[in-house]
Amino acid sequence: MTRPQSYDEGPRLGAKLSGGRAQQGAARLDSFFILDVQETMKLIILENYVQASEWAAKYIRNRIIQFNPGPNKYFTLGLPTGSTPLGCYKKLIEYYKNGDLSFKYVKTFNMDEYVGLPRDHLESYHSFMWNNFFKHIDISPENTHILDGNAADLQAECDAFEGKIKAAGGIELFVGGIGPDGHIAFNEPGSSLVSRTRVKTLAMDTILANARFFDGDLSKVPTMALTVGVGTVMDAREVMILITGAHKAFALYKAIEEGVNHMWTVSAFQQHPSTVFVCDEDATLELKVKTVKYFKGLMLVHNKLVEPLYSMKETGAERRQSKKPYSD
Repeated sequence: MTRPQSYDEGPRLGAKLSGGRAQQGAARLDSFFILDVQETMKLIILENYVQASEWAAKYIRNRIIQFNPGPNKYFTLGLPTGSTPLGCYKKLIEYYKNGDLSFKYVKTFNMDEYVGLPRDHLESYHSFMWNNFFKHIDISPENTHILDGNAADLQAECDAFEGKIKAAGGIELFVGGIGPDGHIAFNEPGSSLVSRTRVKTLAMDTILANARFFDGDLSKVPTMALTVGVGTVMDAREVMILITGAHKAFALYKAIEEGVNHMWTVSAFQQHPSTVFVCDEDATLELKVKTVKYFKGLMLVHNKLVEPLYSMKETGAERRQSKKPYSD
């Protein structure tokens, strides 16, 4: 009985062909890989934080360039705060300074902001984003959107934020981080998985974790925040979640190997059609060995998302000569 040819045998099949037939076979296989990386949840495992940050920055860079933004076509990017994305932001700044990337036609929407903290406070997320990212790139201030935690009507501010996202055409790529308890943005354990932007009371674990930014003084840590909802992030066309460090290993386990659970809000993204989890080795310590081996075995495929690495120095014709790692 003849065994049907599988895609896993594609390279061997290509080796048996010659000339144009071999090239067609390779192209067909490559197209399958591209389709596969678009339609499955992806777990990208890098050796350390630096490598994970660089991979994430390359992904964002390629997405913006391949989108080909312009005055009538802005790329909309959702962004997080916290220590995890700092390495990614540093690489994006480097790409801008090298002339490889521009944010002139990018609109950003941040995930959250503390309630009651002055906008110019060193630990406000307004200050964080400007000091660590925005002031170092060519983005226009009017294209950056951060919730106002001092608005007279907080719920109206949240509703208006949702309206701004809708008016911008939705989020093309939402980048996020998580807490050790698996919360994304300030969607603490128990949050609705269809929630929208709203006022949220912070869990004690989050307050304790953030105390390091307020000289260890719990009395200085805000207890409420404005945050996008899980449903708000789920509406994005793509989601990339950065998870690094052994202290977040159990949260990654809950996100990848167990079912969807509102006590671990990051797990909701199992159901998103295009989610990329980017992590370092330390964050995989709670995963099964076979899970890690499975996803590491896909890295050759998943690296097609960042290889080749595109540059705005190239002409449009030069970029078109390279195969796109995903569709627009």
